[in-house]
Amino acid sequence: MGKLKELLESTEYLILDGALGTELENRGHDVSGKLWSAKYLLENPQIIQELHEDYLRSGADIVTTSSYQATVQGLEDYGLSEKEALDTIALTVELAKNARQNFWQSLSDDEKKKRVYPLIAGDVGPYAAYLADGSEYTGDYQLSKEAFKAFHRLRIQTLLAAGSDFLAIETIPNMTEATALVELLADEFSDTEAYMSFTAQDSQKISDGTPMTEVAKLCDSSKQILAFGINCSRPAIISDLLKASRTISQKPLVTYPNSGEIYDGATQTWKSLPDNSHTLCENSQVWHKLGAKIVGGCCRTRPEDIKLLADKLK
Repeated sequence: MGKLKELLESTEYLILDGALGTELENRGHDVSGKLWSAKYLLENPQIIQELHEDYLRSGADIVTTSSYQATVQGLEDYGLSEKEALDTIALTVELAKNARQNFWQSLSDDEKKKRVYPLIAGDVGPYAAYLADGSEYTGDYQLSKEAFKAFHRLRIQTLLAAGSDFLAIETIPNMTEATALVELLADEFSDTEAYMSFTAQDSQKISDGTPMTEVAKLCDSSKQILAFGINCSRPAIISDLLKASRTISQKPLVTYPNSGEIYDGATQTWKSLPDNSHTLCENSQVWHKLGAKIVGGCCRTRPEDIKLLADKLK
């Protein structure tokens, strides 16, 4: 049994970490440009490791690597060789492992008994992240399945070889890309565990217009997708998406919304006001009743949000 499957079967909740890029921005770091937060892997990786440690201290059970925006093509466009790009992707796992080791060593024996040993999720973001135009929220891009597989293959190989416990395939807005990723796992990474999480703009469909029931059928058909759900989407639409998923699949569900603000890809800014009608914890408790077991926060959520979530749920 793999580590993720074991924890899904033995725990009531698994707490994800929160935002990386927007939290770096909150701390005064410039994340503009196509590399977004990934440029700090080249300029100052220590701040990423420190943020991982902050989320672990806040109660996160899962550390997500900083590889969302770190793609081979994106790093090569920035001027790196393929080897340098792959080394940078591997560094994202090393930073997460170092953070986990530092955090775990800081705990007393009694404290360790109250925590699960944190898992490291190798972050696989969508092709849209490479485009850096906000299309994570539209799914409005087209490649063949083989082209999508070629885009993702080397990063997945590198994340696993560097020691990721499983893959977090996240912020997927495009059904063709999701299908390609499921096929790639089955054909080339058959021993790998993963969860897959999608973006949505309404309560029935993911961002490219595919009904959530079709998405659920795809995820349910995969032996390696152990859980699936919604991330970086408005809290208000998530319950209905989970209900649609539950009509198809009994797999554990995943929820980590953004704050409710709207991202403008053209200006790389967040607009409108956050949804404060319910707290992240209140929403997560509702979603748990609908099947959510992996819960956390995405863009515009902070370590204090994860701490409140972990303190209440654990």
